[in-house]
Amino acid sequence: MAAQGRRLSALAFLPLRPLHDAAPPRDVLLFQHERGRFFAILGLFCAGQGVFWASLAVAALARAPARALPPDAEPADRGRLDLRSALWRYGLAIGCGAIGTLVLGAGLLFSLRSVRSVMLQAGGKEVAVTTHAPFGLGAHFTVPLNQVSCMAHRGEVPAMLPLKIKGRRFYFLLDKAGHFPNTKLFDNTVGAYRSL
Repeated sequence: MAAQGRRLSALAFLPLRPLHDAAPPRDVLLFQHERGRFFAILGLFCAGQGVFWASLAVAALARAPARALPPDAEPADRGRLDLRSALWRYGLAIGCGAIGTLVLGAGLLFSLRSVRSVMLQAGGKEVAVTTHAPFGLGAHFTVPLNQVSCMAHRGEVPAMLPLKIKGRRFYFLLDKAGHFPNTKLFDNTVGAYRSL
């Protein structure tokens, strides 16, 4: 009995290999969320909004047609009023252009940062990330696993899981409505917090 207790206590001090050190022999899918139709509609909406606001800006810059004056009337001196009219037109054109640019930029940024799938490459050293990209066409890139950090645990966030990748400006978003086929492997590899 004493020999068995010593053997168990000796086993307790053996270094345990974390789950992510065991290199997978093939690619393993960690996350997937197909929303191609949504992002195609979002792309069309943003493109339509961009065209709409750009046409409003062009219409605001177009000079209004001059009013026809009766033949016996003299044209009034409208120097100050014309300046206000020009400022109003240019201000309206800049405002419309800014709104169109913001809508287009927000839709583009959201589609480029929404993750479609995350796959741990064979060997466990690299992660392949696929985003939806504009119109749901998809963009794919591969990064080393040590340059990926999950900013929150899956159980802590209600809707979107923020993923930070070193060298990229904004967070990538994993929708929790997606499918996590290997939750333990995800939590120990991509889902782990790393100081980048």
